Amino acid sequence: MKVVNLKQAILQAWKERWSDYQWAINMKKLFPKGATWDILNLAEALLEQAMIGPSPNPLILSYLKYAISSQFDDFSRDLCVQALLDIMDMFCDRLSCHGKAEECIGLCRALLSALHWLLRCTAASAERLREGLEAGTPAAGEKQLAMCLQRLEKTLSSTKNRALLHIAKLEEASSWTAIEHSLLKLGEILANLSNPQLRSQAEQCGTLIRSIPTMLSVHAEQMHKTGFPTVHAVILLEGTMNLTGETQSLVEQLMMVKRMQHIPTPLFVLEIWKACFVGLIESPEGTEELKWTAFTFLKIPQVLVKLKKYSHGDKDFTEDVNCAFEFLLKLTPLLDKADQRCNCDCTNFLLQECGKQGLLSEASVNNLMAKRKADREHAPQQKSGENANIQPNIQLILRAEPTVTNILKTMDADHSKSPEGLLGVLGHMLSGKSLDLLLAAAAATGKLKSFARKFINLNEFTTYGSEESTKPASVRALLFDISFLMLCHVAQTYGSEVILSESRTGAEVPFFETWMQTCMPEEGKILNPDHPCFRPDSTKVESLVALLNNSSEMKLVQMKWHEACLSISAAILEILNAWENGVLAFESIQKITDNIKGKVCSLAVCAVAWLVAHVRMLGLDEREKSLQMIRQLAGPLFSENTLQFYNERVVIMNSILERMCADVLQQTATQIKFPSTGVDTMPYWNLLPPKRPIKEVLTDIFAKVLEKGWVDSRSIHIFDTLLHMGGVYWFCNNLIKELLKETRKEHTLRAVELLYSIFCLDMQQVTLVLLGHILPGLLTDSSKWHSLMDPPGTALAKLAVWCALSSYSSHKGQASTRQKKRHREDIEDYISLFPLDDVQPSKLMRLLSSNEDDANILSSPTDRSMSSSLSASQLHTVNMRDPLNRVLANLFLLISSILGSRTAGPHTQFVQWFMEECVDCLEQGGRGSVLQFMPFTTVSELVKVSAMSSPKVVLAITDLSLPLGRQVAAKAIAAL
Repeated sequence: MKVVNLKQAILQAWKERWSDYQWAINMKKLFPKGATWDILNLAEALLEQAMIGPSPNPLILSYLKYAISSQFDDFSRDLCVQALLDIMDMFCDRLSCHGKAEECIGLCRALLSALHWLLRCTAASAERLREGLEAGTPAAGEKQLAMCLQRLEKTLSSTKNRALLHIAKLEEASSWTAIEHSLLKLGEILANLSNPQLRSQAEQCGTLIRSIPTMLSVHAEQMHKTGFPTVHAVILLEGTMNLTGETQSLVEQLMMVKRMQHIPTPLFVLEIWKACFVGLIESPEGTEELKWTAFTFLKIPQVLVKLKKYSHGDKDFTEDVNCAFEFLLKLTPLLDKADQRCNCDCTNFLLQECGKQGLLSEASVNNLMAKRKADREHAPQQKSGENANIQPNIQLILRAEPTVTNILKTMDADHSKSPEGLLGVLGHMLSGKSLDLLLAAAAATGKLKSFARKFINLNEFTTYGSEESTKPASVRALLFDISFLMLCHVAQTYGSEVILSESRTGAEVPFFETWMQTCMPEEGKILNPDHPCFRPDSTKVESLVALLNNSSEMKLVQMKWHEACLSISAAILEILNAWENGVLAFESIQKITDNIKGKVCSLAVCAVAWLVAHVRMLGLDEREKSLQMIRQLAGPLFSENTLQFYNERVVIMNSILERMCADVLQQTATQIKFPSTGVDTMPYWNLLPPKRPIKEVLTDIFAKVLEKGWVDSRSIHIFDTLLHMGGVYWFCNNLIKELLKETRKEHTLRAVELLYSIFCLDMQQVTLVLLGHILPGLLTDSSKWHSLMDPPGTALAKLAVWCALSSYSSHKGQASTRQKKRHREDIEDYISLFPLDDVQPSKLMRLLSSNEDDANILSSPTDRSMSSSLSASQLHTVNMRDPLNRVLANLFLLISSILGSRTAGPHTQFVQWFMEECVDCLEQGGRGSVLQFMPFTTVSELVKVSAMSSPKVVLAITDLSLPLGRQVAAKAIAAL
């Protein structure tokens, strides 16, 4: 049999059904002994799968396997090279395999080897061309190089081939390294060639090869949008309710939003600045304004420094930040209003901070400052004089930040050596708004917990003094009182979690921590006035009652202040009983309350804490005297015989008492006028309209937010109050109902962005409810399927994926302060709802009709033994006792069941949207992704859906870090 070329030889031999061995003999003549080439390996894999016809003679196949046991490297043999390139032409754009998963992996490896051979062949052809050009005979080399590049381009232009190569790269890292080396060598050779067409073709092929490892991380960014309400709301929520939160947690949350919504970096940074300026403008005067100032000018620059690490390069990120500021400068009305509110050029301060942090170059800072200065000349002039001498809060906050560090160092010193000096430092902290400035700066820079720890140590140190004279006793009393008041103020302003120390086995809990946890009233915390903490040793109580009733003023020397604070509740009960029974007159009560608050304000705080718990337990007609006593303790004391810094301490005390009493005064419809400081100490208190059902309030506020297109600080607090009152299920379920009512696409997309940010109030619990209760209920009840149609169904799928991804990426971290504060209702025991054992189906799975076609989709022995519920999470030994993991696993089992069932409808369309959104949001369905909970068998069901039948989708939804995941992906892609 005459061999014209190898391609014809294979085809002819195949037609003759391998009836003789002439083909093998001819192959032996064509190639040197022992030489081979990997494309034959690939061709064999395809022939074996009957791509061209029935299976070949096993003897011929065994010879072929023997013949391709080494590499064919002699690229000077033009006939051989041309024949091999012709074979590549046969199959490189129509690879397919319907065999076992292991055979599909073999196909991936063979394709990788073929690519490596082709690159080496291309490099050899380019070298020959260069030598031919030097010798003046370029024709032969140029023809062969063109043929090689044509096959390379044809092979790599197929997304399916690149996906198979992606799997092969993960299977054989060393082979991929060889590919990269060959690519570099080819680039060096081609750089010296003058033919621009061949060089351009080679560069395109190189770009495609280099894109293979990252083919899943390329997403188109949203260039057509300019506003991103989710970013805006996340920033507003953090600035309003979570200043003490970890910077890294905020960075991860923002990056999650950026990735899920494909937001370009300049617009992303711009949205952060816009939200900060809006927060500054609408923040209530006082503590909230200082917190927003610290958040914007201290915390957000640190957030951007961390975001910089996620970017592709420092230079790129600084250019993006510069671009964001250029956009920001165009928002003149917003900047003018912020300047007016803050009484300064806000942008100038912000640019300076960004310059200090290396977020902008000096030239960019100067350029942007000059532009804003020119723009400000046309701004409306502020009213003369009234604010001219007031230092802007921004300046004060920026100065406070280094002062915090200095105070922390001072607090580390031995308190016993110079207590008077320490008292002087603390006294200055109490004046004006110094304390709130320092606390805001400490909170924004992550130093507040350390700050609180120092004051707890000081408070412990001053509880008892032995053998002391009057002056040291008064200094000790003041240090105790100031530290106690400061800690109460910190707990009320930033959350009690800031105060609590890490649990240490066997370590004694400090007095203030014990008192705060058991005796201090907080929002949503119910105290028992008969708790043992309010019932100390009776002899100590009697002596304290006698001291308060008989002495003209409080004794200081050798006073055990922690005992006095714990005894005051029982003492107040004795005094109250005596007053109610006529034993004591009102004048005596006045004298006693003056004694309580006359020296140390902390005693008054402890007394009111018990009275608040006591009033809750009394009938309407029994409360009068208890409330009257609170009024007496809250009023000012007009006396000259008080300790140092008394007026400053009383201001903090009244702020603490007002917050303590707020709940009980609202519930008892009582008014107590606390001395005014000119600033609303509780700006977000009591926002709900009276006598209106909370469901109406919820739907009304959501409708207003949806109409505006963004969430403001006041709305965030209303949503938080409603979440607290109605519970997570009620809150989530009613908002999802509102989403499903929307019929306009643009409204549903806006609603998703806003709902996601609202759900950030307690994302973990909301996600459990949404994925564990609401979605399964909608997907398994055919009477509700109509509500899942487009556009609300698409929107709900998007929202569910966003919540799942956010919760899963952060649920191993600590809950934020605002989430810890909230009392949790038990939604349901997730372990009984979703049992571990597949044998005993969960409640959720019992809702599903049995799927008789639950087939053994993979066909190898390993595949057949695979459980239909086996997922990557089980191979990674993920803790399935975690509620979120259980909910995700069961949701994906439900999805798998829906895809495998014969009933189609809006619920199957919803599942498709859900999976599409997963693919769109994730870079890869690898370890740590929610898709690891999806059963492997779901992959082959998904590729039957036309919209999901693409190689990229298969790569994205399978865990390619696992050998089994790669087999599943290879099998699904090879069959496409």
